[in-house]
Amino acid sequence: MSGPDKPKVIGEEWSDERVKAYLPGQPSEEGSDYTALLKAYRAMRAEDFERFVGFFVEAGGNLNATDEAGETLLDLVSQHRKGTDYARALESAGAKKNAAAGG
Repeated sequence: MSGPDKPKVIGEEWSDERVKAYLPGQPSEEGSDYTALLKAYRAMRAEDFERFVGFFVEAGGNLNATDEAGETLLDLVSQHRKGTDYARALESAGAKKNAAAGG
């Protein structure tokens, strides 16, 4: 499974433009918010992901969007050994676990 356990380039600077490139293009597209969050989580270091979450919320993104199983990204990252900083970024921005999904 991808996520923070995937090797990342250490010390690589991400510009705001690069971080914003992960924002969903079509807000009305089903699942686009969850997919955008997941892609950013898989690609970014925690510091960059935290910046992304700010831009995501500012753009009207739904931090509590779910996958097909009804799981939020916070549910997913909370299961990962190195997901603590990512979970903290999501929670600080108002994300919630989906109790219905067992999270």
